[in-house]
Amino acid sequence: MIMSVLTVLVGGIHLYFMVLESFRWEHPRTRKVFGMTEELAAQTKAMAANQGLYNAFLGVGVIYALATGNTAMQVFLLLCVAIAGIIGAMTAVKAALYAQTIPAGLALGALALGI
Repeated sequence: MIMSVLTVLVGGIHLYFMVLESFRWEHPRTRKVFGMTEELAAQTKAMAANQGLYNAFLGVGVIYALATGNTAMQVFLLLCVAIAGIIGAMTAVKAALYAQTIPAGLALGALALGI
């Protein structure tokens, strides 16, 4: 049960990232989250929309894996999310560690413990 909630949380977070990156990239609140100027947001809009699509794949993928009972796929995608959070924290936004790596790690831990 806990694993299911955490996995859905990870999926929801990534769907939220997709919305921010694909549809709200130039909005002032989104720019503040990512620490960007208005000019930089305008210049990187296409890149962000593409990145948003990848986040949608991760979000839908982990929820699909959970819904279908495909544990191997769920583990793989949660590991991808955790690693993306580490790389994101090292190269872009430090909060990626908290928004991606920790929830995915908790979901993986709950999955391993069977809770």
